[in-house]
Amino acid sequence: MTLWVITLAAAVLTALRPRRVEVRGASMEPTLAPGDRLLVLAGVAPRTGAVVALHDPRRPEGELLVKRVAALGPAGLDVRGDNPARSTDSRTFGPVPAALIEGTVVWRYGPPERAGRIARGPSRRQQ
Repeated sequence: MTLWVITLAAAVLTALRPRRVEVRGASMEPTLAPGDRLLVLAGVAPRTGAVVALHDPRRPEGELLVKRVAALGPAGLDVRGDNPARSTDSRTFGPVPAALIEGTVVWRYGPPERAGRIARGPSRRQQ
């Protein structure tokens, strides 16, 4: 029984490919603050309103961005920061191809006083 549980847990972790990400900048305030540490799961499909980690389409090999999915479309995902005045997002670089999405943010694990689940928010088309 124990071997079965370990095998199942390993399969789930392989499918979800968990990753840790730290928020830098104020583009997702008030939802996320600089220094927040997040758990990102690759096996969770992004939906409208979800917070995702993605490769910056202007330099895909650089740091990850954390944004909210405002809309899903044939050209890719429209992503926006919750703080439009401080966010560089799809308003600047256009829709993001799904291949650049690293995963969906599901949990904030730090700082401890802010730890908790990251819920889907409303989809917003911020102009």
